[in-house]
Amino acid sequence: MGKNDFCLKIAETAIKSMLYEVSATPKPGLVDRANSGAHRDMDFLTFMSSSAVLFDTFYHCTLEGINFTSENYRVLLERIRPFGIEGEKKMFAATNGVNTHKGLVFSLGIIAAAMGSLYTEEKEYKSDAPEICKRVQQIAVGLCKELDAASKKSEQTYGERLFEKYNIKGIRGEVASGFQTVMKYGLPVMRKYATQNEDLNNAFVHVLIHLMSKTEDSNVLGRHDHGTLEYVKQNAEIALQLGGAFTKEGMDYITSLDREFISRNISPGGSADLLAVTIMLFLSEQQFSSNEVKYWEKDLKRMNINDNK
Repeated sequence: MGKNDFCLKIAETAIKSMLYEVSATPKPGLVDRANSGAHRDMDFLTFMSSSAVLFDTFYHCTLEGINFTSENYRVLLERIRPFGIEGEKKMFAATNGVNTHKGLVFSLGIIAAAMGSLYTEEKEYKSDAPEICKRVQQIAVGLCKELDAASKKSEQTYGERLFEKYNIKGIRGEVASGFQTVMKYGLPVMRKYATQNEDLNNAFVHVLIHLMSKTEDSNVLGRHDHGTLEYVKQNAEIALQLGGAFTKEGMDYITSLDREFISRNISPGGSADLLAVTIMLFLSEQQFSSNEVKYWEKDLKRMNINDNK
């Protein structure tokens, strides 16, 4: 696969991951095909509009990774920042100022750059997620040190305010760790269910519930507190004990959680972002494996297009 084709494929995979994430239904408190969750300023179509303008962002992040020749991978992060900033501007323009994908522009952009740099070094693409995440970790060296200086800034970002209040590193911490929450919880569950001809919609929902049970979700903390975060984790565990998205009892409970989260204004958006990261890594493993798996060519035809509510 040539350089240009590779960049196109990675950008396509990133957009597909974002679309799969928002399409998964039901997702407690989150935007999906059934409702807007605990959000009044966005809906399913807002996410469609946002996703549609970000292809170029991920293409250029991949290309920057391919063209990068230094062994100081931290410099690569600085090289892709302008593309991330431009991507955010496109997102806000498409959504009339609503933040739908800022976290994923950051996360998937770094993954795309990591995949590009691996492609260059190996002369062929190595598709295993651990290798991708190891490179992400190398690119993100020192990323969390930015948080240490947050208290001295006159204008803090959302993540910096949460770090100062709760000592939670949020998406910076996930990236700096090489997406350890995804590697430990999200990806193993995805591999188990999405390769067994299970319904893809339910597989995505099931992975989300696993992530909700483990993630220090900065979106939940930002809206509420540690008590609410524990409430989210505990209820996700209950859903899993009932069979999660693969039993009627589990799905009924997840649906009831959606109503409860909406009423309490709870949105586990950090877990949703990690679901998209999980999908991105899994799709990459499938699409670039040695036997050229065609499983994902059917795309949304394998999705359950009937609402679960």
